[in-house]
Amino acid sequence: MEEARSRRRGGGGAARRAERSAPRIEAAKFIERKIPTLDLLTEEALAIIEDNAETVLEEIGVAFVENPQALERWRQAGADVRGERVRIPRGLARRLCATAPARFTQHARNPARSVEIGGDSLVLAPVYGPPFVRDLAGGRRYATMEDFRTFVKLGYMSKYLHHSGGTVCEPTDVAVNKRHLDMLHAHMTLSDKPFMGSVTEPARARDSVEMCEILFGRDFVAENTVMTSLININSPLTFDATMMGALEVYAAANQACIVSPFIVGGAMAPVSVMGTLTQVLAEVLAGVAYSQLVRPGAPVIFGAFVTSIDMNSGAPTFGTPEASQILYGAGQLARRLGLPFRSGGGLCGSKLPDAQAAYESANTLNAALMGGVNFMLHACGWLEGGLVASFEKFVMDADQLGALHKLAAGVAIDEAAQAMDAIREVGPGGHYLGCAHTQAHFKEAFWRTDLLDYKPYETWDEEGARDTVALAAARLRKLLSEYQQPALDPGIAEALAGYVAERKASMPDAFT
Repeated sequence: MEEARSRRRGGGGAARRAERSAPRIEAAKFIERKIPTLDLLTEEALAIIEDNAETVLEEIGVAFVENPQALERWRQAGADVRGERVRIPRGLARRLCATAPARFTQHARNPARSVEIGGDSLVLAPVYGPPFVRDLAGGRRYATMEDFRTFVKLGYMSKYLHHSGGTVCEPTDVAVNKRHLDMLHAHMTLSDKPFMGSVTEPARARDSVEMCEILFGRDFVAENTVMTSLININSPLTFDATMMGALEVYAAANQACIVSPFIVGGAMAPVSVMGTLTQVLAEVLAGVAYSQLVRPGAPVIFGAFVTSIDMNSGAPTFGTPEASQILYGAGQLARRLGLPFRSGGGLCGSKLPDAQAAYESANTLNAALMGGVNFMLHACGWLEGGLVASFEKFVMDADQLGALHKLAAGVAIDEAAQAMDAIREVGPGGHYLGCAHTQAHFKEAFWRTDLLDYKPYETWDEEGARDTVALAAARLRKLLSEYQQPALDPGIAEALAGYVAERKASMPDAFT
């Protein structure tokens, strides 16, 4: 009997040791800001922009291209529709926008990973859309489905990312008309964080809804938001049938859309901050209002992706002062409308994850935090103006997102934070390293990087004198080696795989 008890104790100890040594997949809760936003524009400036945006909608109008149903909806709502041009009477778009919620929940298949979008929240999602990938070993190359799956795994393993994102890279080895199925399947099975739906065709948006009905259950999807999707406006002032068709599918299904002008200042909008913000607001008002014509109360996000242009090369620039000014102003306009706000990210124009990339990304990440962004797409992995998703930069950016969490928490003022006992204990000329307050709080007092090197020179040199990219490559390997796929009900997994296989078999491959 004693021998059996001893075996049980030994087994229990071994199990506990194994549990302690097993990789822990941590996931930070979405950010709830405890700090104020930076409100850059005066009341006068905001009123001018709002008035000018109404003038744009009423006198110039917006185009809804190749979408007779949209034109009829606007006509029924009281707009002046001539051809494909829709002129919206002053105040109409704003009144329609009033039914959109100020805050909503996007549910994840793991309820602990669900996020709140709006109010004081900040949800961080990875890069979206690059056709190329880059890593230290293979350089720059066209993205594959295997690359996509790797990014989804990295997103799942990244503590400070709250969202799995959407088209983290564009897998060019899968047919255009079928790749959305594989991408959604990867998000649904390789991660349990929230994700985005496909917008490249209305039929692909419907596939996204149907796959969610398998994953979450049809009744749950009918009553809850389980997807957020990116609807780009063809700036200036043009809404194409593809994007609007996807918006129509999602809005009707009560799934969230980011209505986002895609603006390069000086090319698709005026060169001035005020002029660009006027156009941004006019486009968002029209897009959000249209979503409410489809379904009043459909969740929607005020998007602003804005960059400037290098007038010598014509290339977009990132991390510039003007881009931050537009971000701050757009955030103020979104809050006045009572809508969640999307902008920001680790944006840069650099070809490599180098100093230029770091400076430009830091400028945008910090502006997004201070500007009141609620949903930050491109939070990690963006390179070369969005043409490239970089594995090492993904890891570098994801580490820095921890600093955003710390900054957003604000400064504690409770008794422990005041540290008067520590000041009394140490007194003049002492040090705080061994005092009781330090011993009690040092583990959580400072944000600590999982990537950057703070070792003495001699140790750093002995370990190979690695730069940040080399450190990121090592962390990349570590994260992927520790990846564990989150559990999924076998029946749901089988049904998802069957749906993907059936849909792919139902149509020939198309690569355009």
